Formats: sequence, C-alpha cells, structure tokens
Amino acid sequence: MSFLEKIIGSLEEKREWKAMEARAKALPNEYHNAYKAIQQYMWTASGLTDWKETSRIFCAILDLFEEGAVDGRKVTDLTGEDVAAFCDELVKDTKTWKDKYRQKLNDTIGK
Repeated sequence: MSFLEKIIGSLEEKREWKAMEARAKALPNEYHNAYKAIQQYMWTASGLTDWKETSRIFCAILDLFEEGAVDGRKVTDLTGEDVAAFCDELVKDTKTWKDKYRQKLNDTIGK
C-alpha cells in the first residue's frame, strides 16, 4: 500500500464508502439517525481497523435497515433494546485496534 493510500484510502474504498453513505442517506430519518449513531459507536468503541471487515459490517447493517424500513419496523425491533450489544456482537470476531496494540505490546516485551 502506498503512502497516499494509507492517508486517503484507495479510490475503490472511497467509492464504496460514498455508496454506503448514499444508501444510509436514503433511509427514513429514524434509520438514518440510528445508522450514524452506530457508525460513531463502531469507530470509537469497537475500534475497527480493516476496511473489508468494516465494509462488510456496515453493508450488513444497511441491508437490515433497508429491509426493516420497507416492513415498517422500528430500529430497536431489529437491533434489540441494547444497540451497543448488537454492535459488539457484529464485531466480536473482527480484529480491532485494541488487538493490534495488544499484539504489538506482546511482541515488544517478548523480544
């Protein structure tokens, strides 16, 4: 990966991100607001680091929300009342920044 890609990401990743944001913007207000709140939580609390995993997770949320909106369901009908637990479950098998730092620390001390 080039220095420039590390800073701004690849063009394909940018296109994917813009497409996901357009899908989110097209959702009804309740769903759009929930999606943005979930995004904020995922970036800060979950510590996602891998674009493919991040993309997979956010696309799955968008799919779920699009279907729920069509069916006229509330967001919490889909996520449950504990939305943070819903998010944590989505990332439970995904490497996060905490995992990376943990490995780096162990490697440093182990030398």
